[in-house]
Amino acid sequence: MELTLIKDLNQHIDETVKIQGWLQKLRDQKSMQFLIMRDQTGLTQVAHWKKGNPELAEMISTLGTESALTIIGKVVENEVVKLGGLEIQIETLIVENNAELPLPFEPFGDNLPDQDFRLDWRYMDLRRTSNLLIFHIQTTAEQAMREYWLDHNFIEIHSPKIMGVPSESGAELFSLGYFDTTAYLAQSPQFYKQMAMAAGFERVFEIGPVFRADPSFTSRHMTEFTGVDMEMSWIDSHEDVMIFLENWLAYTYTKVIEKHGQQIKEVFDIDLTVPKVPFPRISMAEAYELLKEIGYELPPDKKGDLDPGAERALGAYVKEKFGSDYLYITDWPFATRPFYHMCHPDNKDLTRSFDLLGKGLEVTTGAQREHRYDVLKEQALAKGLTLEPIDNYLNFFRYGCPPHGGFGFGLNRFLMIMLDLPNIREAVYLFRGPNRLVP
Repeated sequence: MELTLIKDLNQHIDETVKIQGWLQKLRDQKSMQFLIMRDQTGLTQVAHWKKGNPELAEMISTLGTESALTIIGKVVENEVVKLGGLEIQIETLIVENNAELPLPFEPFGDNLPDQDFRLDWRYMDLRRTSNLLIFHIQTTAEQAMREYWLDHNFIEIHSPKIMGVPSESGAELFSLGYFDTTAYLAQSPQFYKQMAMAAGFERVFEIGPVFRADPSFTSRHMTEFTGVDMEMSWIDSHEDVMIFLENWLAYTYTKVIEKHGQQIKEVFDIDLTVPKVPFPRISMAEAYELLKEIGYELPPDKKGDLDPGAERALGAYVKEKFGSDYLYITDWPFATRPFYHMCHPDNKDLTRSFDLLGKGLEVTTGAQREHRYDVLKEQALAKGLTLEPIDNYLNFFRYGCPPHGGFGFGLNRFLMIMLDLPNIREAVYLFRGPNRLVP
């Protein structure tokens, strides 16, 4: 017998069906037993009259909450039942795995344990409706991102995550023994995206793991996360990248809302809307002036940069003034950007780069890259870098490379922003941080 999803039971009234899922609740009464069953599509009630099959009634009485069951029975209408006005009258029950009691915690209970404990039992925590929905949304969002790229002539690449030289700065690197030498886990696919530009691919994207040896314990940092990267050729400036990014993001929101908007409202109490484009843009210099007006004082060590408090203050200002959750901060100082960001032709102290803030949280860094070999060498030396370790990278620009730019986008931070999640640990399947390597 084929499996029927709970959401499709209304198409099988007065038919015998097979459902498979978890026992969310058992009401064991004097003459009746009611099993609330759950699969990833919803809940339904299963009814059993004890006198009809005493042996089955005894088996049901031994079931633990969250047991994995296969149930065969007839779908009938019952207007008293709150779960869609339907129930299944049980004929056969197979216990695939009887859950031990007590559970580590009740995933559908009123009092959840703290997050760190739930992360120890992450598979149990993921059974909660809100968590299941997060990853349905993530799936839809990634599909929409790919659709938009493919509709705009992009090629998907998968770059190596074991590298011989750092992909960004020399900080926040995980090193590992690699035969008789030292290798590094990739901080981004940056160098390989640019190699694709030199190879004539013109437009590429990648979704894959990113590793940062960052000892931060904040609600927005991880040591391994999912990076969403894009690079495109024949651009005039970083503005071309920003225009593409905001339209790509609006398309992603549209698809998520079409498929999950009602569920998001029911589960997260959020009326999700498509962000209006173009997003507001302010330069770093303008951001500093705004922060002075707001009365926010940056720490001394953040000269030429922004700290999380400043990002939140700017995000709140733009939300109030423009009604936008998203804001571009453009034209960052060369002193705070990587050597491969292109400088403004009329001001070598500023780069053609940007950060995208979503609700006051950085979600994207992007730029036009420097594609001229001699200028790139000069900028690397100006940053105090030795050319020999990046020689292979520099070679990409020796034999004809087009003007290009792109961005790196944090998928998990994006889910945080979209769904107003309090912690990035809620937006990743399995969290990795300085003190967590399990499960």
